[in-house]
Amino acid sequence: MALNTQLSTLNSSADAPASPLALLRRLEWRVRHAVENVLSGEYRSAFRGRGMEFDQVVRYEFGDDVRDIDWNVTARLGEPYRKKFVEEREVTVMIVLEDTPSLQFGSGAQSKREALLELAGLVMLLGAVNRDRVGFLHVTPDGYTLREPVRGRGPILHAAASLLGAPAPELTTPHAQQLTAGSIPWRLLSRAAPKHSILIWLGDFAPRSEPDGWAVMRRRYQPMGFRVDDAWDRELPDGDAFAAFDPVSGHLVTLENTSAQRAAHAQWRGQRDEAWRSLFPDTLTRLVVDTREDRLDALVRFFHARQSRR
Repeated sequence: MALNTQLSTLNSSADAPASPLALLRRLEWRVRHAVENVLSGEYRSAFRGRGMEFDQVVRYEFGDDVRDIDWNVTARLGEPYRKKFVEEREVTVMIVLEDTPSLQFGSGAQSKREALLELAGLVMLLGAVNRDRVGFLHVTPDGYTLREPVRGRGPILHAAASLLGAPAPELTTPHAQQLTAGSIPWRLLSRAAPKHSILIWLGDFAPRSEPDGWAVMRRRYQPMGFRVDDAWDRELPDGDAFAAFDPVSGHLVTLENTSAQRAAHAQWRGQRDEAWRSLFPDTLTRLVVDTREDRLDALVRFFHARQSRR
């Protein structure tokens, strides 16, 4: 079972495979410890964003969000003023997991899919601990599963368990190549999640153009992108020719490790990063985690960085 390898360091029973729900419960104590002792209020502040109810106009100070500047008042008074908003009491977090065949690659102990599922589960647990509403949209080449946002530890835990326990897409079906950015039902998502929700898009983010509807999603929600990279995504291994399974083509391929192949890989990596930055221009709206990296530690650093800017 894929999740056993993924969370083997937390699984005290090496003989019996644990269910996704049991694995989430083992992760939960780490999440609670991080929220209470490491993050404190930084998770809520980092995810809170701007309040949605207008309060008053105040003098702009260094570090304030320039998007809140009231240009009419600024022009009238001759110095910058900004709009101040009342903070929301509740946050809705919507997970969008784009489950592409390419995620089933892994040069080490874990595949990118296993690591990305753990990252999604941790985010959902953080929402549960902070009493947020959490939902998800799981998109595969064969369709999608939508869980509308729910509140409470139990409902969120069961929603996360259903996501982590979802079977990986078949690599041998004719649909394996058909999942594109256009396959994500953004319009359906806009009906499930209220305006100004936190939208976290997790996937492999292969090089491609911006999906239709993404500009609307960026205005409607507070979008963030989470990606998991394998070591071979960054650089091909040194040495002679080697074989690797390509989940996109569904075949075992042999790489000769030639200069031409390395150049092609570097070009692909550059195109991928360019498309990634285009989707999420702000550095603090995108997170890249290594398959060998502790996902919770990466999330803590991400929230620290966002809070430092605020």
